[in-house]
Amino acid sequence: MSQTKKNSDFIDEFNDSQDPETETSGGGSDEFARMLGESFKGSTKKFKVGDRVRGKILVVGREEVYVSTGTPTDGAVARRDLLDAEGNFPYKVDDVIDLFVTQVRGGEIRLSKNPTDRNLAEDLEDAFDKMLPIPGRVVEVCKGGVRVNIKGKLAFCPISQLDSKHVEGDGAEYVGRSFDFRITQFSEGGRNIVVSRKKLLVEERELGTASFLEETKDGAIVTGKVVRLEPFGAFVELAPGVDGLVHISEIAWSRIGAPSDVLAPGQEVAVKLLKREILNGRAKISLSIKQATERPAAPERSSAAGAANPAKDDPTSKFAVGQLFTGKVTRKEVYGFFLEIEPGVTGLLHKSRTFDHSDFRLEKVKVGDSLAVQIAEIKLPERQISLSLPRDAGEDDWKQHQQAQATSGATSFGTLGDRMKAALAAKKK
Repeated sequence: MSQTKKNSDFIDEFNDSQDPETETSGGGSDEFARMLGESFKGSTKKFKVGDRVRGKILVVGREEVYVSTGTPTDGAVARRDLLDAEGNFPYKVDDVIDLFVTQVRGGEIRLSKNPTDRNLAEDLEDAFDKMLPIPGRVVEVCKGGVRVNIKGKLAFCPISQLDSKHVEGDGAEYVGRSFDFRITQFSEGGRNIVVSRKKLLVEERELGTASFLEETKDGAIVTGKVVRLEPFGAFVELAPGVDGLVHISEIAWSRIGAPSDVLAPGQEVAVKLLKREILNGRAKISLSIKQATERPAAPERSSAAGAANPAKDDPTSKFAVGQLFTGKVTRKEVYGFFLEIEPGVTGLLHKSRTFDHSDFRLEKVKVGDSLAVQIAEIKLPERQISLSLPRDAGEDDWKQHQQAQATSGATSFGTLGDRMKAALAAKKK
């Protein structure tokens, strides 16, 4: 035959040659024709690198495994490519597996379990189109940002998009760490990829804030973690991505000089949710630490002592001038130290109150040191406590004795010569 017949002509001739009675009785010729047609269709299918193939394992050899491809040509995959993490071969004949075409040459189709560059590019482009998060690992610092390995391809993340907070320096502390990113630019078939972590973090924070505010009402007591201290207060993380502010006036029932006097980053605290509002599209949450705890009771002063009863919420009312404490230095200033003498109660040791102690070295004291102090003065209206260094019990008496001697100009022993004579006379006795 000079010219090959078309597949459809061959099928038609085959159908015409069948016995009509046979067709009527079983319809077997129709089924045979359908199968024959499908075989011809399979024989015309062309594979290219990157195509996905789902096939049945036909033969398991020592080096190669052969898999059906839906065409007259079976595919071959290296047996070692199908081993699991423990080095075992987990498949058997007739198992169906998903593979990728890695090479088409002549009558041979090579397959692999690992996706090709084309498959990776398609997956990344699909993640870009659908705005899906994708895992990546920061591998190095580059000009203006960092390079991120995403499924074997390098992407660029600007330093401003690496975190939701400001990144100090060049971002070197992020190298070697893995995060989820969003692809913001995909071009040139995957050769130019730009990603952002910040966009995901902002979205997570917004979702977390909305969920938290929906579930938590004003007045609720919750537990949070101190994440940042400022002169005006402390920021407390209530849930992942959800922060609230405790103003300095809401940290303790007593007056404090700075949030760092009583709080530290990472410390867990109970807080009361005071107010929630939305400003410029962001949630502003006001918190209180002191209102989440019971207000300390203050003992009343005796009216016989001539003092009026102070307010019960004044912690200074339970102290008295002359009381001794071992305080912890919480802050150092040019004019002195702030010491915590009881939890939430801070006093000032002014440097002018250390001059009478020649052995005391102001410059050697550091934050965190413990000092023995005593209360020198209590100002109830201002709720302030002034401290001093403890004095020896007889120190004032000794000074008064010295002053009296200086005033009289003599001692009971007379002159120095008289005292020496008296000493010699006593020795002879």
